[in-house]
Amino acid sequence: MAKFVTIGYGDQAGYDRTDAVVRDAAHAHDARLRQDGVDMGVAGQPVQVRNHDAAGVTTEDGPFMSSPLPVAGFAIIEAATLAEAIGIASRTPCAVAHGVVEVWPLQESS
Repeated sequence: MAKFVTIGYGDQAGYDRTDAVVRDAAHAHDARLRQDGVDMGVAGQPVQVRNHDAAGVTTEDGPFMSSPLPVAGFAIIEAATLAEAIGIASRTPCAVAHGVVEVWPLQESS
């Protein structure tokens, strides 16, 4: 099975305008994923880390990447194919509540 990193983006306004039945089904889907061992969580406050030329660590509070929607959470899922991973991500709260989920194939580094 291949691994995929998912990044969910969404805001409260999109969540609030989504029918509660749809939201509840998406949360139940996430609960099943967690029960099956998927590593997922809500995004906390990021810290940028730099160590250019291994000459010293500097940090800066806040995100480096930007998006019109805030990052809501992350997961690492396993799926046989990208299509299967997309199917899994398509039923999560961010995907159904007017947000977006990115699915990134996690390639092994050598």
